[in-house]
Amino acid sequence: MKTTIDRITIALLATLMAVAFYQCKPKGPAEVTIGDAAAQVYVAPGKYDEFYNIVSGGFNGQIGVYGIPSGRLFRIIPVFSLSPESGYGFSEETKPMLNTSKGEVPWDDLHHIALSTTKGEHDGRWIFANGNNTPRVARVSFKSFRTEEILEIPNSGGNHSSPFITENTEYLVAGTRFSVPMGNKDVPINSYKENFKGSISFVKVDPQTGHMSIAFQLRTPGFNFDLSRAGKGPSHGWFFFSCYNTEQAYTLLEVNASQKDKDFIMAVNWKKAEEYLAQGKGRIEKVKYAHNIYSEKTHSATSTMETEVTVLDIEQLPDMVYFIPCPKSPHGCDVDPTGEYIVGSGKLAAMMPVFSFSKIQNAIAKKEFEGDFNGVPVIKYESALHGEVKKPGLGPLHTEFDEKGNAYTSFFVSSEIVKWNVKTLEILDRVPTYYSIGHLSVPGGPTSKPHGKYVIAYNKITKDRYLPTGPELTQSAQLYDISGEKMKLLLDFPTTGEPHYAEAIPASMITANSTKIYKIEENENPFAAKGEAQARVERKGNQVHVYMTAIRSHLTPDNIEGVNVGDEIYFHVTNLEQDWDVPHGFAIKGATNAEILIMPGETQTLKYKPTEVGVVPFYCTDFCSALHQEMSGYLRVSAAGVKTPLKFSTGVPDDATSGAGK
Repeated sequence: MKTTIDRITIALLATLMAVAFYQCKPKGPAEVTIGDAAAQVYVAPGKYDEFYNIVSGGFNGQIGVYGIPSGRLFRIIPVFSLSPESGYGFSEETKPMLNTSKGEVPWDDLHHIALSTTKGEHDGRWIFANGNNTPRVARVSFKSFRTEEILEIPNSGGNHSSPFITENTEYLVAGTRFSVPMGNKDVPINSYKENFKGSISFVKVDPQTGHMSIAFQLRTPGFNFDLSRAGKGPSHGWFFFSCYNTEQAYTLLEVNASQKDKDFIMAVNWKKAEEYLAQGKGRIEKVKYAHNIYSEKTHSATSTMETEVTVLDIEQLPDMVYFIPCPKSPHGCDVDPTGEYIVGSGKLAAMMPVFSFSKIQNAIAKKEFEGDFNGVPVIKYESALHGEVKKPGLGPLHTEFDEKGNAYTSFFVSSEIVKWNVKTLEILDRVPTYYSIGHLSVPGGPTSKPHGKYVIAYNKITKDRYLPTGPELTQSAQLYDISGEKMKLLLDFPTTGEPHYAEAIPASMITANSTKIYKIEENENPFAAKGEAQARVERKGNQVHVYMTAIRSHLTPDNIEGVNVGDEIYFHVTNLEQDWDVPHGFAIKGATNAEILIMPGETQTLKYKPTEVGVVPFYCTDFCSALHQEMSGYLRVSAAGVKTPLKFSTGVPDDATSGAGK
């Protein structure tokens, strides 16, 4: 009966909120002519977009790279997903990237990205991404647009509050979405309050190489962590997390985790955590997690299994963590460019609180607490509050900022973006989105130096916006001009996967440093053939290694005999090209994995295990020249046990190949 009443109460509340805010609903987008909008988003042939838009792919486990303002899709970067297009996860060199403590996991739910920063500003070095389902974080190079590192996160029930970074990329964080019993304990679910704990991993980033390592974990009370942002400027050294389910419910969370008027923003003094770490206050826990690194020198990945982490318990170590009450079920937790203001976004609240970092520090100094939660001080709401944005809209989610002191918040329920002033809290403008906006992105919006020309909305539902494609429609993004007082809708463009969050960076910071080729003389792959003279075939037991070269427009060798059913054939293909944008592909008929795609100067390996006798064609899969169709060859497969002589050649008549060799 109580549950039914709770549901009715929540439904009535939602209805009343909708009625109350009806007058606040936007009537339509600001007037902008088709010609004006087209001119603003048009990028002439041969010209470049102004910004790269780096967009999470959600359930496809990938990253999309789009141009802004055109909305054109340039590349899909495979991160936590297999990619038949590029061979990522299929080539022997990239298979280790998807290794975990559970074995190969070729998929994940990629919700958020973060771009590396220096002094709070984008620096164009790396893209970081989270894997939500099998907790992982990844690092992608802005030079090669390739995934270079994946680090599994132990002691996590789901890596959602991640991979947000400090202003000099000292750390990225990985906060668990779901609290769980630590150490894989078998306990009753209804013992949640006693046995379930949260975990926040602080992942150290090497400033030179970008290599990641878990510096320490915070063990927290058992509730859920949604989003986070690092402080900057005066608040550097602090991290802020939105927390929900402080009720510590474990079933029907839509009701049971919405009982209290307020949940928390968790403020973490990570400088204090470093002090405790240096004092040896952390405890070592035995765990198991994979650390995978791709080398641009060897063009191959390695996977190492790590076995311990250092844990700091926030309930035992004072002055490190504080809770700030925030309207129930907060999603966003966003820090403005000055580092003074922290915006909380309670999804079920009729207003938005803006907290002041200086007031938080003052409250801590004066011990203005309203009690504690599991021994962690709870700062008085009014003591931390800068002010409240009144009647902003329904279902606030996420806020980013421009360079003029304004904030832009997405509202899921009322399907709109609202512009407001951070200091005065005055609402300045609102525009509708289509439909149910999730996150939004202002170029440079989470940094100390926003560029403030556009805001891009990432919408969850797109009824009637595009041509229908069956039961599921394409995901949607919308580009708005925010250079003037009023926001103007310029463009709809479809996106891949389910984009959750994105960041945009000036193209000028990236293009000059983009990798064009890999120098063949610097190729350290042990299976590289750095010229056709090094191409060969070698048998080692039931393994046959083909050291192959590819150049327009032939493969060397292109005739191979002397392999048997049941052999393991490794095609190590080196692309000899030293010209930009001339990759070669390789595939063989009947392979049960995929193709591989080899960049200029690179070596990649495809494993093939023949299952029947015959002559099998192989070929280049990436159109490379006018004679691309001719870039092919044959593999002769004999029956198991038949001792066909090993022979290989290119361009030599059959009667001249009486023995092994070329």
